[in-house]
Amino acid sequence: MWPHLVTWAEHTSTACDLAGQQQTSTTTALSGDDLREWTQLARAARSSGRLTPYESWYDADQRLITIAVLEHQAETFTVVALAGDLDSPNVQVLGHYEDEVEAIEASPPPVPPGVLHPAASPYAERAHSAEVSFQALIQDVREARRASEVAEAIEAAVDRYGLTRGQLVRLEEFVSVCAEFAQALGTQHAQRVAGRLSALSRQFAVLTTELRDAGDDLSSTVAVLPPHRTPLPQRPPGNDHPATPTTLPTAPPATTPAHRR
Repeated sequence: MWPHLVTWAEHTSTACDLAGQQQTSTTTALSGDDLREWTQLARAARSSGRLTPYESWYDADQRLITIAVLEHQAETFTVVALAGDLDSPNVQVLGHYEDEVEAIEASPPPVPPGVLHPAASPYAERAHSAEVSFQALIQDVREARRASEVAEAIEAAVDRYGLTRGQLVRLEEFVSVCAEFAQALGTQHAQRVAGRLSALSRQFAVLTTELRDAGDDLSSTVAVLPPHRTPLPQRPPGNDHPATPTTLPTAPPATTPAHRR
């Protein structure tokens, strides 16, 4: 039974979301002049920064539903439910409400969210490979005596094909996945953010390559620190003030004992 229990546990949230689709929306769709008026208000507020998104989801019709706070010119506020990309000319206002709770309850319910890539079961055992932290690499460089030791630390940070991928490679992968997520959101604003993240990911890739080359050059120097440049021992954590050198008090001048009469 264990495989069936694991499968049920992994899909419990999906089953609950599907059961929630039975709820009927109480939204009274706007039409005619009301629809045009509120949609124009929302578009104008969006372009002037007076439409603040509160929550969003997709409904069973694959429409992007967004609950947003609309600020009027007179500094009054109305909560609106919109269908479509907020930056798209096709966005429409579904209704207007007193507060966010009322807007959410009156709007079409959400469908289960998707994922970028299938993830491993959280109930299955996972093998975690030990990764070298940046703090450990920094400490290795501080205590290094030879150029080859620093080159090894650089190689650990930029390693792309080893058992434990380097931290800079992980950072590049992290930014790339964030860009992929933003792109998958599908809205115009998210796609602009995805472009920025993709550019950052490419910059990290270039930085990783440059750092690897610098590490190779450093390793080829076959150099060692001169004695007077040997790093001093690190102060214990929490000791923010450098130790103040102390000198022994000067001994009093020697005096010749008086002769007894």
